[in-house]
Amino acid sequence: MVEVELKEWGNSVGAILPAELLRRLKLRKGDKVNIEIVAKKRVDGFGVCRGAESFEEERERHKELWD
Repeated sequence: MVEVELKEWGNSVGAILPAELLRRLKLRKGDKVNIEIVAKKRVDGFGVCRGAESFEEERERHKELWD
């Protein structure tokens, strides 16, 4: 599996395949391929820990790791 970033191309969006992958698969411009798309979940850094225990609660609950 290869992870690629989607790039804007005019009014469209495209994925650029790395040259090493193209060489390995012996693919060239004009070849037709089937691509399975699996979207990765985007993580927003704000609110990631929402609902998590406070540091003090976490430390108390896992005393054996701190002593």
